[in-house]
Amino acid sequence: MSTLTFAVTEEKAEQLTTAASKLGVSVEDLLRRITENFLAHQEEFQTAAEYVLQKNSELYRRLAK
Repeated sequence: MSTLTFAVTEEKAEQLTTAASKLGVSVEDLLRRITENFLAHQEEFQTAAEYVLQKNSELYRRLAK
């Protein structure tokens, strides 16, 4: 398992702490869950976007003229 460190503003840190507290989890656990959720949905979004672009490619070509 890797450890990542990054900077956030005090305001964002407070917001994360508040959100984690409301959910009854640590900030670390909240960020882990957010990351997992983002990565899982990113693949789904990419697949859907590619489908829409392919399906509507002729329409996009016409609109670009």
